Formats: sequence, C-alpha cells, structure tokens
Amino acid sequence: MRTLREIERLWGAGEGTVKGDRLDVLTTLVDAYEQKHCPIDPPDPIEAIRVRLEQQGLDARAPIGVIGGRSRVYEVMERKRPLSLEMIRRLHQRFGIAAEALIRPSRLRAASPKAGIIERAGLADGHPQVCASSVIERMRDHE
Repeated sequence: MRTLREIERLWGAGEGTVKGDRLDVLTTLVDAYEQKHCPIDPPDPIEAIRVRLEQQGLDARAPIGVIGGRSRVYEVMERKRPLSLEMIRRLHQRFGIAAEALIRPSRLRAASPKAGIIERAGLADGHPQVCASSVIERMRDHE
C-alpha cells in the first residue's frame, strides 16, 4: 500500500528529476509484477464485439448483415454458435475489430446457472481476480 501511495505522491514529477526517476522505477516494478503474476487476458471475441459496438455508439442490431441475419447474430452473441472465418473478416472490415481478438476461442455458454455465475465472477479457476491487492501485499512485504 505504501508503494501505491508513494507512486500517487510522486505522480506528475518531472522527467530527469530524482522524484521523476523514483516514480519511473516504482511504476516499472509494479507493471512488471502485474504482468508476471496477474496477466490480463484479452477479451474473448464476443466481448471484443460488444466493446467495439459500445465504443462506436452502436446497438446490438449493428452486426445484422455483417454476421448474418438477426437469428444468426443472436446465436453468435449468446455463444451458441462460433464465429466463422467469413464473419471474422467482415467484423474486422466493418467495425475495425482486431482480427487477433476475433480468432481467439470464445468461451462456451455456461451449462448451468451456477457455472455462469462463477464464470462472470471471475472464479472459473476457483480463485477470484484479486490481483491489485496481491500486488500491494507483495510490494509491502518487499519494502
């Protein structure tokens, strides 16, 4: 916790100053720790589509004609049908969604309500996503 308070205190320090150098070192260390111990996976294809539609101010009807008809869009967005290569190409061209995000395997729809709750809560592997607090605790231990 002290490390994050120190980063906050140093925030905005000029480059090339002692405070600026300390800020650079601390943020680099926090970033390296988070990348190693708490990697953030890119969103699955369906989340990537939803995010891009939201960014562009579009609603759920926007992929109609790009992915297919209304029922096909529903099936894909509800994870009942995978994206085809042609759908991926059209989504990339029309909405500018990175092809790398679209070709990742999509999570299958949860088989039970409990499984869906566990997945949405970030507990699919049995552990909640508590990276920030882990970073703070570990950094505190090493100060």
